[in-house]
Parts: sequence; structure tokens; C-alpha cells
Amino acid sequence: MSIEETIRKTVLRIVRKEDFDFTPTTTFKDLEADSLDIVQILVALEDNFDIEIPDEDLEGITNMGDMIAYVERKVAEKG
Repeated sequence: MSIEETIRKTVLRIVRKEDFDFTPTTTFKDLEADSLDIVQILVALEDNFDIEIPDEDLEGITNMGDMIAYVERKVAEKG
């Protein structure tokens, strides 16, 4: 499964919207994600990809496209 597909499934499972039309421009607000959902998403992504997402990096993540690009970069840096 690709990084994008893993992120898509993880996010939609946590926000309980498995049938949502998820695109790169989808925001957490579009998903009606609350702060607990966002924390759960970040923890799940850190666990799934064995990466660390510092709080200060979150400011640059405004939509799912940003999230996918960020995780892909962190995974590539990890090697």
C-alpha cells in the first residue's frame, strides 16, 4: 500500500468518514476533525511510518496534500 493510501485510510478511519471524497486539498475542517482526531491521526502516522512529527512542523500542514508530502519526505529522510 502506498504512503498516500495508508494516510487516506488512517485519516478516514479515525474521523469515521470512510466514504468521504478525500483529495489533496481536503482539510481537517472539511473532515470535521476535532483536536482529539488530529492527535490520533498524528500518533497513528508516527506509528505506521516509524517517524516523528514535531509540533512545530504542524503549522505547514494545512491539507491532506501537505500531510502526504510531509510524510513522504520524512520516510525518505529516514531511509
